[in-house]
Amino acid sequence: MEHYFSEKQESPLSLKKIRQKIKGVDFEFYTASGVFSKEKTDKGTLILAENMVVDKKYDVLDIGCGIGILGIAAAKLFDANIVMSDINERAVMLAKKNIKLNNIEADIFQGNLYEKINKNDFDVVLTNPPQTAGKEICFQLIDQSKNHLKSNGTLQLVARHNKGGKTLSKKMQEVFGNVKVIAKKAGYWVYFSKKQ
Repeated sequence: MEHYFSEKQESPLSLKKIRQKIKGVDFEFYTASGVFSKEKTDKGTLILAENMVVDKKYDVLDIGCGIGILGIAAAKLFDANIVMSDINERAVMLAKKNIKLNNIEADIFQGNLYEKINKNDFDVVLTNPPQTAGKEICFQLIDQSKNHLKSNGTLQLVARHNKGGKTLSKKMQEVFGNVKVIAKKAGYWVYFSKKQ
């Protein structure tokens, strides 16, 4: 069974372009079969994009980046330095196209979670975790994020509160010793933990 969190996608590639407004700015993204939320921007991703706490020139890691929406939005809106990573080969190919399409610069890697990420002093790690891939993967994503953040760096994660988000927020509390909710919309909550 092919999932968006599989490394290789066998389904035929049918490219499609979508438009999305984020914080009043227009973006365009290529999407296709075999990637997460292929028809339109996923609600959770959009809520995190609208509410992420990023300052000018921050170093930002978009982990499990899919077609690159969060990282590209952070680059364009905040002139942030972006690194993105995803296990899905097709998603990475599309994210590369989207980097060019939106005229930003970003480094992107294809790999499982943090395996290709050598930098350990990001200001922010952004993620809409692959909950369908299972709790263990999401827990690893939270656990390992701490090793890639500088002191006072933050993990910002979006999930449906009643569909696993509560469990993920408890894990963030356990790993970081703190967690707060910075946005809620349509059942999605944005959780925020700071490395102290």
